[in-house]
Order: sequence, then C-alpha cells, then structure tokens
Amino acid sequence: MITRAADAFFAFARGCAPDFGPATAKAAFLVAPDGFARADQSAQDNRYMAGADAFDAARASAEHRELQRALSQSLPTICFPGDPDAPDALFPNNVFATASGKLIVGRMRHPVRQREAERDDIRGWFRDVLGYAETDLSRQPHACELTGALVIDRARGLGFCGLSERCDEEGARLMHEAFGLRATLLFDLAPGEYHSNVVLAVLAGRAVLVCADGFADPAVAEAIAGAYAHALRLTAAQRLAFAGNAIALSEDAVWMSAAAESALAPADRAVLADAGFEVRSVDLRTIESAGGSLRCCVAELF
Repeated sequence: MITRAADAFFAFARGCAPDFGPATAKAAFLVAPDGFARADQSAQDNRYMAGADAFDAARASAEHRELQRALSQSLPTICFPGDPDAPDALFPNNVFATASGKLIVGRMRHPVRQREAERDDIRGWFRDVLGYAETDLSRQPHACELTGALVIDRARGLGFCGLSERCDEEGARLMHEAFGLRATLLFDLAPGEYHSNVVLAVLAGRAVLVCADGFADPAVAEAIAGAYAHALRLTAAQRLAFAGNAIALSEDAVWMSAAAESALAPADRAVLADAGFEVRSVDLRTIESAGGSLRCCVAELF
C-alpha cells in the first residue's frame, strides 16, 4: 500500500507485526567532510544551511572523526573518504541506503549531489565485498532522496514519505518498491522544509520524534505520533536545533547532536527513557552549518 489517506494507512499499519526485519542496523558508514564548504545549489531549498563564513573544514573534520569514534560504541562504523568536488557528500544517507542485502542508490535533486551517486568505490564495496545486489534509482528523472525523504519503521516495514522538491510522488513510489515496504504514507512537508528526517524520526520501531510544524497538515504529524506508544512532540525551537534529526542505532540508545540534546527538556528525556532509550550525543555544531545533523551523516547497513 502507498497512499495519502492517513486513515487507510493507519488501519492497515495496526495489523503489521514487528516482524518485517531488524529494527536497527547491523553497521553504518559515513563519508568524510573533505572539501567541506557551502553548496549553493543545495542552499536553494535548505533553510537550515548557514552562510559561507560558518564553514570551517578543519573543525568539521575533527567533529566527524569524533562522530565515527562515538558511533562505533554502538555498532561497526566505517568511513569513506570525501570528495572535494562534492561538498554535501558527508550526508550519504540521502544517496545510499540498504534493505535486506540490497544497496539502493537514490536520485538527488541538485547536480552538485548527483555526482555522489557515481562513486565506484562505494558501489564496489557493497557489490564486491559485501555481495549486495544493487537497485539504481539515480538515472531516472524523479527526485527520491532516500532516508532523507523517507523515514522507515524497519521493524514493521512502514514508510513515512514527506514530499517536497527533494522527493515527488513517483520518486516515493520507486523508493517504496525498492525497500519492499508493506505500506508507505505520503504527505506534504510544510513550505520551506526539505527532508522528512528533520521533522520526524522513528526509533527502533518503538518511539517517534515528530515536529508538527514541519508538516503541511499538522494532523498527519499527530496521527503518526498517535500510532506509537512513545511519542515525543518537538517544538519549533527543538526542530531548529536538529532534535528531529536523530537515529537509534541499537535497541537502547538514540543518537543526536549535542545541540539537539541540549534542547531537550527533562520531560522529553523522560519520554525517551520510558521507551528504553539512553540519549547519546556528539558536538556537530560546525557540520550543522551545512544544513544537516547526525542522522544525515549516517548511512545504515541492513
């Protein structure tokens, strides 16, 4: 099922057991921020991106190395070198994703990011080292920026796809099929929002973080929150601190940036604790000037 009808989606979703696959990834990979700089094309529709004077390549590299060290506490985490001609390449989850031993390559909206999908080393690692099959969506015309646009409940096989310039309805259909999902809910993001994973996170199939003002229709956000036993409803200020750009890489921990964690109130931490999550964070203040945060940096291996 792929639909805009929230009532039909949630009626179907209620019958989906958490047996679709592992709720969290078995490993992760990053791409180093080599050539870290402002990508003017990406800035056209990413309101979270700072001005060029906020970009410090040395500091971004140091933050990124610490991120890899920290995430390695939860699961094996490798890092590919960056490309100085691809300044957004440190956010590989928009370009590469996996599902059940399959590599999925997305179609980016902006040409400056489309070149990332052509990396033979990353494709070859999945093909020749891991033996993954490949589904290549990068050469068709419809934008589908993978787990930036599509937030997935991996335990139940459910997708939540926010439509914007970065993903249209056909792109969403292609991703739904590539991931083999049971059901995907389509909804419009609010004007100015570029990716769902800034305003929504599903944590190990048990909890959600959701910011209603990032949705064109806040009722959709509330319906998603109501579908989970543990729901943290984020404020606009917390969204701007990237609290929604979080990820569970194990059953017991949720990762976010230090700025995001500092934006959480005690009651918010209690919601996450009740869901069984410890909050872990890394200082990414320089990386966040590029308009993404911790979850954007992480490509998951399933």
